Amino acid sequence: METANQIMSLGTFQVLKLPLGFIRVLEWLFAIFAFATCGGYSGQLRVSVDCINKSDSNLSIGINFAYPFRLNRVEFDVPMCEGRRQERLYLIGDFSSSAEFFVTIAVFSFLYSLLATVVYIFFQNKYRENNRGPLIDFIVTVVFSFMWLVSSSAWAKGLSDVKASTDPDEVVLLMSACKVQTNKCSSVYGPRWSGLNTSVVFGYLNFVLWAGNIWFVFKETGWHKGGAARYPSSSSEKQTTAFNQQVYNQGSFDQSGGAFTGTGDFAQSEYSQVGNYGGPISYTNQ
Repeated sequence: METANQIMSLGTFQVLKLPLGFIRVLEWLFAIFAFATCGGYSGQLRVSVDCINKSDSNLSIGINFAYPFRLNRVEFDVPMCEGRRQERLYLIGDFSSSAEFFVTIAVFSFLYSLLATVVYIFFQNKYRENNRGPLIDFIVTVVFSFMWLVSSSAWAKGLSDVKASTDPDEVVLLMSACKVQTNKCSSVYGPRWSGLNTSVVFGYLNFVLWAGNIWFVFKETGWHKGGAARYPSSSSEKQTTAFNQQVYNQGSFDQSGGAFTGTGDFAQSEYSQVGNYGGPISYTNQ
């Protein structure tokens, strides 16, 4: 009994070797990478303000920002080069909508692909019952494919705006002390974008995976199987029609040729005629 259960358990996992199950596994893995690289990001840039009076200078002003990139709430203090006075400034822009939209799609696609994988493995009979499971799976796959394309494009545009708003050379222009020619302002270093660039790449890779999986899910639906079932049916109908036509033509040829092989009733009629004339009658072909 235990061996049978092990074989059955091994058989259920064979679906992961098929394109449908294998792509589902890739989908939830790539979804993890997408929202981890975007949702877990934090960056920093540094600028320096070198005043005429060196005691008022600040050569390392750190500005930290992170997901969801509400930059207009990121504040930092910079010297005004007027004694000990400082001013509080904010970065420009709120790009949380595109970032949160991207992460939300990644989270929900991860949950659905993980759930679908579990259903494929352990609830295959329920999945195929009444063809309802494949149809729902097909519709959800199409929707997520579209949403991945939209969210990835929106986040790519949002990331471009985030880069522009956190450019140290642009941040320096916000400082009043840097508008005085006697003061020197410069950027120390800017943020590292490798993580966020990777998130955009994973976004488009997820779109490719979901769009490519549409065909494999469609093959599981009744729409694909119904079309395949109708094709041989129509072919057999054509063969039956051709066979009946051939039999009909053969029967017509026998009647026109004169050597007619009659039915049972016609044979009895000939026999009765022979009896009435009192002797055998020979029929010749005229």
